[in-house]
Amino acid sequence: MSLSDFIEANLRELVEDWTEYARTISLEESHLDERELRNSARDILIRIAADMREPQSDVQQKAKSRGEEPASKSSFNETAHLHADDRLAHGYGINEVVAEYRALRASVLRRWLMMPQADAAAFQEMIRFNEAIDQMLAESVRQYAQRSQHIRDLFAGVLAHDLRSPVGAILNSADVLLRDNALSAFSARAVANVQRSAVRLKRMIDDLFIFARARLGEALPVEFTPQDLGRIASDAAEEVRAAWPDARIEVCLTGDLAGRWDGARVGQLLVNLLVNAVQHGSGKICLSVAGQGEQMTLAVSNEGDAIPARARPTLFDPLTRANPSPGRSAMVSGMGLGLYICRCIASAHHGTIWVDSTKDETTFTVQMPRFPSSRS
Repeated sequence: MSLSDFIEANLRELVEDWTEYARTISLEESHLDERELRNSARDILIRIAADMREPQSDVQQKAKSRGEEPASKSSFNETAHLHADDRLAHGYGINEVVAEYRALRASVLRRWLMMPQADAAAFQEMIRFNEAIDQMLAESVRQYAQRSQHIRDLFAGVLAHDLRSPVGAILNSADVLLRDNALSAFSARAVANVQRSAVRLKRMIDDLFIFARARLGEALPVEFTPQDLGRIASDAAEEVRAAWPDARIEVCLTGDLAGRWDGARVGQLLVNLLVNAVQHGSGKICLSVAGQGEQMTLAVSNEGDAIPARARPTLFDPLTRANPSPGRSAMVSGMGLGLYICRCIASAHHGTIWVDSTKDETTFTVQMPRFPSSRS
């Protein structure tokens, strides 16, 4: 009797073994009944038995053992995906999902080894079974991880979206209070501190919102309208000066700076680059914007130590950042999304961003067309 035939012949006992173990790790709040526990085991075992009957060459076996078999929408993989989705929906952790497969493997092999057959064919059957279990487990883990990440990204996006309204209310209220000449000097300073903190909080929320949308596969929404990059750059510098009064920011504007861009997004890009320069650099910061022909160049330079070579390959990746300069470590706030957001905004404008860093100066440069909407 082949192992695949053995599985089907002993399906009831194997499912009972699974159910008994699954019951021990089932969460009280999951509300999984015995029928649901049994159905998962039955589906998985049937698919594994069917997979073992499929002809397999030595090349295919080697590829499968290395995890090189491409994922597909086969019934085999769909069974693994459904099991992962089901367990995630019922509150199971990834460790419990892996434990279920481990218990299923042990149950099948324990009963199989009790059979009076220990020849080479039986050994090959065991190898084939282990390959099928490993493939099913790998698909379940992959699906569980992807679904979990999707849920986290969705939560982050909803959170960032919902936080915008209360933060906007704080900013508007602070602006109204600062216009009240009856405030004492002490009260005015307190309101100004609230305003600066709210601006920084809004910046982090905006970054989180863009990050979540990008992770969910949504394109960054941009609206190209007539803009003046000189005004956008000056406003960005003023916003950062308000939050970091000690920052020495110089703005240099050259050439024709009119074009069509998403003004709010480009402003966000420049603010992020300036904040990055404040947090990680030292000395003077230079923001230069130049328009030449159909090409616009934006650059933010700061004095200070070079960015470590090991950090540069992932500098524009999300949730990564270089160490802040020693003198500014207490001022650093953020989630490591600033440069990632800059890359998203530059890409949305059909532009590019890169960094040059020496022992004396670091410069982030963005190049984008004057009329990005006219390019595919």
